[in-house]
Amino acid sequence: MIIVHHLENSRSQRILWMLEELGLPYEIKRYERNKATMLAPPELKKVHPLGKSPVIEDDGQVVAETGAIVEYLVDKADDKLGAPANRADALRYRFWLHYAEGSMMPPLLLKLVLARIPILGKAATKKIQPMIDVHLDYVESELSQRPWFAGAEMTAADIMMSFPLEAARSRGGLNESRPATIAWLAKVHARPAYQAGLKKGGPYAYA
Repeated sequence: MIIVHHLENSRSQRILWMLEELGLPYEIKRYERNKATMLAPPELKKVHPLGKSPVIEDDGQVVAETGAIVEYLVDKADDKLGAPANRADALRYRFWLHYAEGSMMPPLLLKLVLARIPILGKAATKKIQPMIDVHLDYVESELSQRPWFAGAEMTAADIMMSFPLEAARSRGGLNESRPATIAWLAKVHARPAYQAGLKKGGPYAYA
């Protein structure tokens, strides 16, 4: 049985969604953020030295980092939701799988942190928004060409992209001016597996 160490309002919601899509049995150990700092509780450090979520345990193996967990689960499920057979689609799959955290999340996270700084923070976030807009425009142009990030079918790349786009919808300027991206989010949120993961994970601010 896979154990998911799930932190509220975090990247780990993607793992619950993915497990539901794959039909793999799992159980959840849920953690709440510190109300003052919004950081993960110290209990998570007992699971992994970094003290962050998501982390999964499976057959005595501890796996951290969302991208690594996603690849682990694809392998465990015999490549379900993995790279498409088409070479061009497979390349897109790998790109989006890594782009989510490597390129898109950093400016979104920076904006969140700066927004908490009194007075100076508001001015600083205005300088970050153009960086985010470059990514949102790029995503919109790609989703205007195909229904899912890698091609005709949903893959783990879509699961990885869900959190940055949900964050962008919440605080990064994503709105109806980018209709293909908004439609993709609506399609994701309507999936039964997504809804099942949401129900099991508890309150989630970005859905």
